[in-house]
Amino acid sequence: MPAADTPFAYAILRVVPSVERGERLNVGVVLFCRQRDFLDLRAAVDERRLAALAPGLDADDVRASLAAIRAVVCGEPGGGALAQLPDSDRFGWVVAPSSTIIQPSKPHTGLTQDPGATLERLFGALVSTTG
Repeated sequence: MPAADTPFAYAILRVVPSVERGERLNVGVVLFCRQRDFLDLRAAVDERRLAALAPGLDADDVRASLAAIRAVVCGEPGGGALAQLPDSDRFGWVVAPSSTIIQPSKPHTGLTQDPGATLERLFGALVSTTG
């Protein structure tokens, strides 16, 4: 018997080097599914596209920012006090509007039977340039 569909929310993480120009590069997807006790993030930086968008921005700095966000999302010790919060609070922190160089989209919703597979699908469609 197939698993029932459960609601989830996700946001796209974007590098926004200059708010004034309105340009952005999708670098990650964070997905939260309360009923499946699932919160995870998939991210990657396409250095060629980043260099075209923001020649002075170091890809390693972007990766470090994404790693800090991942530590919070995944509840890792390096995520500090935020990483100890419940999943719903950590997702709320990630999707809160910010003025940092990595900014979230507005949250989107859907239904899934497998949050991990849905995260991979969304990452492939919205971020990855290899497939």
